[in-house]
Amino acid sequence: MEQPPAAAGSPRTPATARAGRGALLGAVFLMATSAIGPGFITQTTVFTAELGAAFAFAILVSVLVDVAVQLNVWRVIGVSGLRAQDLANRALPGAGYLLAALVVFGGFVFNIGNIGGTALGANAMLGLDPRIGGAASALVAIVIFLSKRAGVAMDRIVVVLGLVMIVMVTWVAITSDPPLGEALRQTVRPDRVDFLVIVTLIGGTVGGYITYAGAHRLVDSGITGPDRVREISRVSVTGILVAGVMRGLLFLAVLGVVAGGVALSEENPPASAFEAALGEVGLIIFGVILWAAGITSVIGASYTSVSFLATFSDWLQRRRGWVVVAFIALSTVVYVALGQAPVTLLILAGALNGLILPVGLGVIVWVALRRRDLLQGYRYPLWLSLCGLAVWILTLYLAWQSLGGIAQLWE
Repeated sequence: MEQPPAAAGSPRTPATARAGRGALLGAVFLMATSAIGPGFITQTTVFTAELGAAFAFAILVSVLVDVAVQLNVWRVIGVSGLRAQDLANRALPGAGYLLAALVVFGGFVFNIGNIGGTALGANAMLGLDPRIGGAASALVAIVIFLSKRAGVAMDRIVVVLGLVMIVMVTWVAITSDPPLGEALRQTVRPDRVDFLVIVTLIGGTVGGYITYAGAHRLVDSGITGPDRVREISRVSVTGILVAGVMRGLLFLAVLGVVAGGVALSEENPPASAFEAALGEVGLIIFGVILWAAGITSVIGASYTSVSFLATFSDWLQRRRGWVVVAFIALSTVVYVALGQAPVTLLILAGALNGLILPVGLGVIVWVALRRRDLLQGYRYPLWLSLCGLAVWILTLYLAWQSLGGIAQLWE
């Protein structure tokens, strides 16, 4: 990865200001597109089919909780200038190694699923054999990280593909003609509330490596310190809102289809929804969206997972780009060898997502409340730390729910 455009507190020239804006936008979309993976698309489609317009309430609540999580995580990491694992080790010696182990393992397993998503997307777009499509997509991600200005390339790719996904889903949402009035009503007065669905959405949007993707990008870009608080806070909320807009548009697209009486395929609910809305063209659009979601999630998972390892060793830090390449290559080899993402590992990774959130967020809240020395003297807002504490309690419940996923491994 290239060096940061400017260290915290350095004079900001027009060139470094432009680079900083690019890094801020890249951080927004890195977080958002990391959340918008193949699982995100399938999950949103299935829940919309199950809950109908009432799913709008679950989206609203999950977005509000996600904002509270990311405001705290990005601000603490951004102000301190320390990546999550280093911050955790300073707050509680050894905690950073535990957090890194959870994030890297979960990121690796999800990366197998992300590559599987690119394979299915390439198959829908071009008719490629899934293994060839997955391997070719992984090669695209590797080329990005091997470029001389990998950080800039990554920022631009995730922004462009993120916008492509939003535009295409908007088209499908308009075409499917969803009942907007009913969706708006049930956003605040739902006929049905499913708390487990809300918990699942939270874990899928800010769980695991996704929590730290954008914040670590800011640290790598040198956008840190108390004097950058306003920028850090603004982009943290923007990242969640981008992911929320994408989920809302996808919800409306599918809602229009199911409200019209179409029964979605159990094998591939999103593909059948897009086909019902636009016919054969819909399948191609679905392929583009799924491929874009998969490749951006491969980039986000690989970059963030390796960022948890690099600071533990100077050797790893110097060869960070190559470690990312190895991470992608190994994920691809496992996918190609198995032909699909291993179900048992995916269950375990999903369970770990729920376990990672309270571990990492607990450290963040502790630093906000008790370790001002790690925040360079910054006076952390009490209201924000209390919001973080309340959400942390919620994540403990999410962790308890995740244990059910682990229990399934032994059935």
